Amino acid sequence: MAFDLEGLRAAVAAHARVARVVVAEVRGSSPRDVGAAMLVWQDGQSGTIGGGALEFQAAEAARRQQSLRSLTAHALGPDLGQCCGGAVTLLTEIYTAADIETLDADVIARPVSPPDLAPVQSPDMAPDMAPDMTEPAPQPLSVHRLLSAARAQGQCPEPQLLAGWMLEPVRQPRHPLWIWGAGHVGRALVDVLAPLPDFEITWIDVAEDRFPDQIAAGVTHIPARTPELLVAHAPRAAHHLILTYSHQLDLTLCHRVLEHGFGFAGLIGSKTKWARFRSRLAGFGHRPEEIDQLTCPIGRPELGKHPQAIAIGVAAELMAQEPRMELKKEHRA
Repeated sequence: MAFDLEGLRAAVAAHARVARVVVAEVRGSSPRDVGAAMLVWQDGQSGTIGGGALEFQAAEAARRQQSLRSLTAHALGPDLGQCCGGAVTLLTEIYTAADIETLDADVIARPVSPPDLAPVQSPDMAPDMAPDMTEPAPQPLSVHRLLSAARAQGQCPEPQLLAGWMLEPVRQPRHPLWIWGAGHVGRALVDVLAPLPDFEITWIDVAEDRFPDQIAAGVTHIPARTPELLVAHAPRAAHHLILTYSHQLDLTLCHRVLEHGFGFAGLIGSKTKWARFRSRLAGFGHRPEEIDQLTCPIGRPELGKHPQAIAIGVAAELMAQEPRMELKKEHRA
């Protein structure tokens, strides 16, 4: 979980005044973890803190809230009739364009309550029961130590409520993802993967009119008559999904990606297509162990061949790569 600053900035630009509700603390079982957040404006919202009565009441309270910041605690079972049985603390903050300009750190750390003051118990989430906690406060030593240690190690702390301060790392997509092809499967992949926080998507095809009229925010689309020339500009640790309209272009991209290096590379196709590609890639001079680093077919064949089914399987495959890649980094360190 991370603070989606770009998403908040876009929401404020569109709606002027936006409430951000984040799960600040969890005790026992809850629908979402600490750091899960939603944005709420007068006639809409985005994101989720778990749905159900908690989310509905939190959204309504956020629209009524007059204070700039409130911290409220909720027992999910007794107060809200949810079956999780745990308790959550929610932090609701109001943002305008002026507030966004002050958020320029890698970790958003701010005081939300005095360290010796328990959050207000607010079963019905009435805003007049939540105090306005906007007075500046010195940074506690525990917060200072945590932030200093994280900077020294080149890491970001987990979202957490610590000594009356809320700490959240700013969302930084960790995996560049290059999607080659804007056909049915390419579009489905972008629809499924764009909302996920860890992927920075670059989407390539041979012409502008092959892309949809509306493209998800944060996705960079590039029309290029010779897409294979762009491979050299991809980060060497990027993920690649190759699914163009042309088998010849697919083959060329596989060849270029193998030459360039990659974190993960997958090709859409059948076992027959892959056997032919293996033979031709070997003819280009690639060793068998190099070719084996490509994944074909991609996705989960048992889910079927519908574009959205393929996209769901590929998304699961990519998300499963993350712990393996982190393990590789640890071994290299």
